[in-house]
Amino acid sequence: MELAKLGKKGQVTIPRPVLKRLGLQGEVPLTVETTADGAIVLRQAVLVPIEIYSEERIREFEENSRIDPKLLAAARRLGRTRRR
Repeated sequence: MELAKLGKKGQVTIPRPVLKRLGLQGEVPLTVETTADGAIVLRQAVLVPIEIYSEERIREFEENSRIDPKLLAAARRLGRTRRR
């Protein structure tokens, strides 16, 4: 078990052996959680890349997600007959 130090400004210093054991280097984002029994849990944050869609990419999505008008009409007819 290692000891971490809580500084005056609320910063926590994690011992180097712990960082090395976890493979953490440099500035790494961490999530902070607390438990009902008063524990503080730090976990490495997962960063998910976000795609910014261009107008061309949006048109591609719209084109690929179009419903065939005949299929849409058949689905609507089926829906009407089931509600009766």
